[in-house]
Amino acid sequence: VRFDTKKARTFDLEAMFEQTRRTAVERSRKVLGEKCERSWLLHFKTCFDFGPSMQSQSSAKGPAEDTDDDDDDDDDDDEFIGPPLPPGSLLTLTYILHWCLFGDNTVFTDVNFLFFQNPVKKIPDSHEITLQHGTKTVSALGLDPSGARLITGGYDYDVKFWDFAGMDASLQAFRSLQPCECHQIKSLQYSSTGDVILVVSGNSQAKVLDRDGFPVMECIKGDQYIVDMTNTKGHTAMLNSGCWHPKIKEEFLTCSNDGTVRTWDVNNEKKHKSVFKPRSAQGKRVIPTTCTYSRDGKLIAAGCQDGSIQIWDRNMNVHTKFHCRQAHASGTDTSCLTFSYDGTVLASRGGDDTLKIWDIRQFKKPLNSADGLPSFFPMTDCCFSPDDKILVTGTSVKKGGGSGKLFFFYRETFQKLYEIEVTDASVVRCLWHPKLNQIMVGTGNGLAKVYYDPVKSQRGAKLCVVKTKRKERQAETLTQDYIITPHALPMFREPRQRSTRKQLEKDRLDPMKSHKPEPPVAGAGRGGRVGTHGVTLSSYIVKNIALDKTDDSNPREAILRHAKEAEENPYWVAPAYAK
Repeated sequence: VRFDTKKARTFDLEAMFEQTRRTAVERSRKVLGEKCERSWLLHFKTCFDFGPSMQSQSSAKGPAEDTDDDDDDDDDDDEFIGPPLPPGSLLTLTYILHWCLFGDNTVFTDVNFLFFQNPVKKIPDSHEITLQHGTKTVSALGLDPSGARLITGGYDYDVKFWDFAGMDASLQAFRSLQPCECHQIKSLQYSSTGDVILVVSGNSQAKVLDRDGFPVMECIKGDQYIVDMTNTKGHTAMLNSGCWHPKIKEEFLTCSNDGTVRTWDVNNEKKHKSVFKPRSAQGKRVIPTTCTYSRDGKLIAAGCQDGSIQIWDRNMNVHTKFHCRQAHASGTDTSCLTFSYDGTVLASRGGDDTLKIWDIRQFKKPLNSADGLPSFFPMTDCCFSPDDKILVTGTSVKKGGGSGKLFFFYRETFQKLYEIEVTDASVVRCLWHPKLNQIMVGTGNGLAKVYYDPVKSQRGAKLCVVKTKRKERQAETLTQDYIITPHALPMFREPRQRSTRKQLEKDRLDPMKSHKPEPPVAGAGRGGRVGTHGVTLSSYIVKNIALDKTDDSNPREAILRHAKEAEENPYWVAPAYAK
């Protein structure tokens, strides 16, 4: 008997993935090369007017032959990609000569991809929705990591929760609360896992809420009579900013007017984890106005009121690792610090109307700077685009002084790429979510705007704009009308069942039904009762003297009660007038 054993077929997955990747790269390079070549030749023809010879050269050397059938399909591709070059420029001549001599598309593809790809097309601003937070400034914005929920906080003390998947076209918040009572909201941020929210307000105690707004922990308040802030367990003055650690989900950071930057653990609300104390060049205390972690969580940066930016190693809180003393004008509030996604540069938004970008390894001088960006709020921020190539910030305006704008700068050259007129008020907060590819903006007139593009953006605002407003339920409308039946007359009406809780509250106010005991005597005595000062004869005499013998009946009857006795035995009035 012979058994045939078949060997199982094996697959080399790495080789298959590599082959697929190479095919995709070659195909994309070919398509991009064709599009780039047509756009460059169209531009060259415009600049130099080479005439029919260039067109014949294009059909001879180009990788794709244009026919009459696909003219309509290529109309959209015949646009010049990138900024227009001046006619007869050296760069233009170089690349047209290279193409004519060698017929090579690679140089066109690489140059177009590296230098002339238009970054403005990546900005998702074709559509917008407006969320009405209130009437006062929206000073805080937060999006969870998945982009499903947005939270807004303002100068009206309110924090509102918006659920993109649960909202319809009416754009109403599903929850509103005041977690810090009568304190303005300074900062809101979801943790890295999205399960808790850090709330930083104008008081000295930061709070942590869960996703539905219920309190999880509250930082302890420090002892304001201790001079050395290291020995206090918490902040003793108003908070300015705060943020979560990007890697450790239980740790967060806050800075305060008490001159300290503190790290906290959600599981320990009794004491901070560590304290960082920024100092001036003379060694004096300075107030940090903003703070943040680096992208890997190893560094802690703080912008201070003396215009300095100070950076510490997270595990060494005594001396700064990097610092720049004159980063911004002294006496102005640096309102935002943010690290790029690659972690190599730091952007700062100053109260001196500037936006700067720094290489922390060469921290004496900014890489680039932009000025003329007014900022009236201590929380005006800036952010990087998801591809890390664009930097965004907002500007402030006075009432009736124009429109607040959102400015987009190219990170490498700091050239202004684009601007959006948001509203006739200041633009305070801006947030560009990397997963949704949508831009959230908080303004000075109580609006939160969301900019998106139906093609480039994902989920978020796209989910709620397509939903129609919910109709009122029929049961809700019927409750407004009254149907009178014969049995509704008072003589036939059954006694309405009253709420037990309301009845108990009324009984509680009735001293007879609630058997309220007599309150203790306070003061000199009232109603015939005198406070006891000991069982003595004097206290007994005082009690009897102070007895209230007033008659609460009709005063006329009380007087006439003595009329007969006064007439029979006059003693006071009649003898005086006898003579």
